[in-house]
Amino acid sequence: MKSLLLVIDFQNDFVSGSLGFPGAEALDGPIAQRIAQYRSQGDHVAFTLDTHGPGYLDTQEGKRLPVPHCIRNTPGWELYGETGKSRLPGDFVLEKPAFPSLELGAWLREQAYDRVELVGLVSYICVLSNAIMVKAALPEAEISVNAACAAGPDPALHQKALDLLEALHITVTNR
Repeated sequence: MKSLLLVIDFQNDFVSGSLGFPGAEALDGPIAQRIAQYRSQGDHVAFTLDTHGPGYLDTQEGKRLPVPHCIRNTPGWELYGETGKSRLPGDFVLEKPAFPSLELGAWLREQAYDRVELVGLVSYICVLSNAIMVKAALPEAEISVNAACAAGPDPALHQKALDLLEALHITVTNR
């Protein structure tokens, strides 16, 4: 069985930077542990990076969320903490300018994973939208979101996202 851990946007700006929120830092250890578990089993790990340029405020997202964040090659764009230290040179890393990524879906189809687990931030934005992309790319794969390794600044929206994921036949573990 071919398995992938997909770490979504666990970047400094979402943990301790411009869009950081209390409790996000507590996910670092559990995510790093999941990465280590996947690697010890010979499974794959991939990362997405929310990536914007200096003209972010002029984008559709920037007009609705006027907080510059994850600007390429700034400290806020880098992966956070132990999770960041867990990234290896051969890992697939996707820079994405929007919440979901069509490029991620295309890459996943080529890899033909049987199982994909998603972790990271923000549960009700990028984790949710990329979980749907994974489901679309790999409709027969087992797709899961690890609730112990995902969060968002609004706890009510986080719970609603977990409910919605389950309604979309994406397994939510550790809820």
